Amino acid sequence: MRSVGVEEELLLVDRDSGEPRSMSSAVLAVAARSGDEAFEAELHREQLEFATSPHDTMAALADDIVQWRRAAADHAEKLGCAAAALATSPLPASPTVGPGTRHQWLAKEFGLTTQEQLTCGCHVHVSVESDEEGVAVLNRIRPWLSVLVALSANSPFWQGKDSGYSSYRSQVWGRWPSAGPVELFEDAAAYHRQVEAMVATGVIRDKGMVYFDARLSAAHPTVEVRVADVCLEPSTTVLLAMLVRGLVETAAREWRSGTPAADHPVALLHLAAWRASRSGLDADLVSPRLMHPVAARSAVDALLDHVRPALEDAGDFEEARSLLSRLLRDGNGTHVQREAFRRTGSLREVVAECVLRTHSGL
Repeated sequence: MRSVGVEEELLLVDRDSGEPRSMSSAVLAVAARSGDEAFEAELHREQLEFATSPHDTMAALADDIVQWRRAAADHAEKLGCAAAALATSPLPASPTVGPGTRHQWLAKEFGLTTQEQLTCGCHVHVSVESDEEGVAVLNRIRPWLSVLVALSANSPFWQGKDSGYSSYRSQVWGRWPSAGPVELFEDAAAYHRQVEAMVATGVIRDKGMVYFDARLSAAHPTVEVRVADVCLEPSTTVLLAMLVRGLVETAAREWRSGTPAADHPVALLHLAAWRASRSGLDADLVSPRLMHPVAARSAVDALLDHVRPALEDAGDFEEARSLLSRLLRDGNGTHVQREAFRRTGSLREVVAECVLRTHSGL
């Protein structure tokens, strides 16, 4: 059984106004006094990140996610703010870059791109046996990642306005020069040569700035999938983890059996990602297999069918199918946010609704 863990970035907001607050240093200090070591600072002081432990079962992962979301809420509440699983701030924001050397280098080197990166994502790590297996997995999961963007979409608002996108975070994140889908790699050596060549250009600071949609983790023996918005509700994060583990296991099996990776051009993968960012689950997506328009439900069903054997072997299929059915029925985070705004006419109320859902149980 492959282990899986997630990293989630949360937005710190004022408990009353709903506006982002630069409180990460204070919240981290409170967490440290409580002995909570899962939290760390992010690029902006309005963000807080936690990482779960790696788990073999989704039940244990779910417990971890709920635990750390609740801990984040408790620590923030002591300082008069709240932690929200929002991938962008619905209300206008003027974020503050953190004081660390790395963060300050980013601010100096990338200017407005860094300043505007107040976005919160969810990264899923799945264990692999070797870099060779990991690169084989990266090659084979490429066309399916856009469906994960649509499922997790949770960022319709930007600077007080509806962006017109389901995942506007994806658009903002795509401004980094190393972000996005990549070509097929012949083997692990070719992957590492490209990473080294990218660092050698001097445009990026180190390997940690290789922001591929999915990459080999520099710190863990895992494949790290990085395309998702932070999910509004913890159950969606669990669903995302199930699907990513299913994709990794399916890809590894294909590699071992000699099934070649689909050679979709990077240009088409960019278009598929853009469509998922724009439409989410509310309109057509690009078919991962054929690269032409299909109904969002069809793309989601194709993903579930693709990973079904791996999910069944892990004992996750029925739960994944149930969570997907619920998500398609009730809508992703973007749907919830837009519906809350339609109902109340207030972005502050949108934030309040999302604070409540962030800390809901499974």
